[in-house]
Amino acid sequence: MLVNSILNSKDKAGIIWLAADEVVSKAAELMSQNRIGTIIVSSNGETADGILSERDIVREIGKRGPSVLESPISEIMTANPITATGDKSADEVLQIMTDKRFRHMPVMADGKLVGLISIGDVVKARLAEIAMERDALEGMVMGH
Repeated sequence: MLVNSILNSKDKAGIIWLAADEVVSKAAELMSQNRIGTIIVSSNGETADGILSERDIVREIGKRGPSVLESPISEIMTANPITATGDKSADEVLQIMTDKRFRHMPVMADGKLVGLISIGDVVKARLAEIAMERDALEGMVMGH
């Protein structure tokens, strides 16, 4: 299964993003309102300048205290995140996420941000693919 297929199967809610100079509390508020764990950091909604997760925020609160919530996102975001293109396989993306220990990956097409996939999205797609393969094999064995 390809990343494009995974994106097409997702809810089309749009990409949630904020500029790097916004404060961390605004990002936390946006995540809470939208029930998401990650936002893209972008100057225009078309680039992926960075990525910010709940884990990033909690880790920094643990280090610096609640004052970090008034800091700019740029201070705690992961800059220049690893991205995927639509033609990458689910296995490739899953391997990268596992090896690099992150759970969200921006998806780019022609230099523009087109979506965000999570490790949960990829696992769900792979499980569906495996179930289809199993059903096809069972059908062949049973003569259907």
